[in-house]
Amino acid sequence: MSTIWYECKVKYRKTDETGGQKVTTEPYLVDALSYTEAESRINEEMSAYISEEFKITNIKVANYAEIHPFENADRWFKSRVSLMAYDEESGKERKSNMYLLVQANDVKEAYDNTTHVMKTTMGEYTIPAISESPIMDVFPYFSGEEGETEQLERFNALKASRPVATEVQDTMEFDPAYLEESV
Repeated sequence: MSTIWYECKVKYRKTDETGGQKVTTEPYLVDALSYTEAESRINEEMSAYISEEFKITNIKVANYAEIHPFENADRWFKSRVSLMAYDEESGKERKSNMYLLVQANDVKEAYDNTTHVMKTTMGEYTIPAISESPIMDVFPYFSGEEGETEQLERFNALKASRPVATEVQDTMEFDPAYLEESV
């Protein structure tokens, strides 16, 4: 059975960097079988994070085919992947789009992660668009069966890992004559 993802918008009072409080609405993704289960799951998941009251303002079916967390990434990106298929009856090439939610730090990394996910695909594909998603967090469903406990731990470890700060070295050299001219 394929996974159905529901985008749930949660409204709550959030404390900002200055210590002030403001009301904010943030989208979250849950894996559920129905709207009712999605509401129940988001209530359960959010009560672990938010101590005050919160309100679920919207629940809708999300159009993600797959969700892919990656290590050391903290944002979610929506990748549109166009699969190419040859229609033998009409003799034309057909495109069908699917959307992936990929975790990354920037658009370039999201593109690299999308190509990594798609590398086992047998057919041709293109990646015409990648954009940052407003999704704050993803809560997949795990039944707690023996084989799924390890899968849950791996998913949460990947999702919770934080980016490693890398120092960029500038190896670009300038011609001394050019530097003197520009001064």
